[in-house]
Amino acid sequence: MSLLKYEQIAEDLRTRIAGGEFGPGDLLPSGRDLAEQWNVSRATVVKAYDVLRNDGLVVARQGAGFTVAETPVARPAGGRRAGSARVSGGAPFRRLGVPDRVVPPDHVRGVLGVSAGVTALRRARLVLLDDGTPGTLVTAWFPPDIADAAPRLAMAGPIAEGTTHYVRRETGRSPLEGVDVKTVRLAAAEEARLLDVDQPVAVAVVLHTAYDQGGRPLVCEEGVTASHVFEETETYPMV
Repeated sequence: MSLLKYEQIAEDLRTRIAGGEFGPGDLLPSGRDLAEQWNVSRATVVKAYDVLRNDGLVVARQGAGFTVAETPVARPAGGRRAGSARVSGGAPFRRLGVPDRVVPPDHVRGVLGVSAGVTALRRARLVLLDDGTPGTLVTAWFPPDIADAAPRLAMAGPIAEGTTHYVRRETGRSPLEGVDVKTVRLAAAEEARLLDVDQPVAVAVVLHTAYDQGGRPLVCEEGVTASHVFEETETYPMV
């Protein structure tokens, strides 16, 4: 399906940011310049920037247009419903270590459909609470075919455009269905250390898996949150 004009503009800017043409804090092309370049109305350019702002990739500066976001945000695992902005529920985070290829635990291996002994790419982050203390430990696991096709996943540091958009650009595959499995258990020693809580402590666990159009897994994220800070609110129609 071909992209609409504002989507094309958003993807072009996203690619230029990902390629390093514009770095954190850099001023992006003005609405007038983009409108002339793409032969579209200013309203179309505004829609393009709205897409990038909802993804947390750019921010509006009073009287200065749009700049690349300097502080990336991340969400806890799960709740990635269609139409939800990338910044919804997002918070500052700290990347843990560097991405590595390791054999995933059995429950993740089963979801990813990889054979015993086969490695997957692991990326870990600690999503922070408003006061800067640990909130949720999120470990993202990418199957070998995704990791091989999207090499930047193995690089240290956040991917400004977000892993979903990056994987889509590199592989042509995007999430169509998400499955969230929620459980409660005791924290492992390393989880308790990273979450800065004393053992024994109960943790809420969300195992989120995103599947593409062919039902193939794109990523499995495990979010671990200490029980004393876990809270989930859902609003829904009753008629």
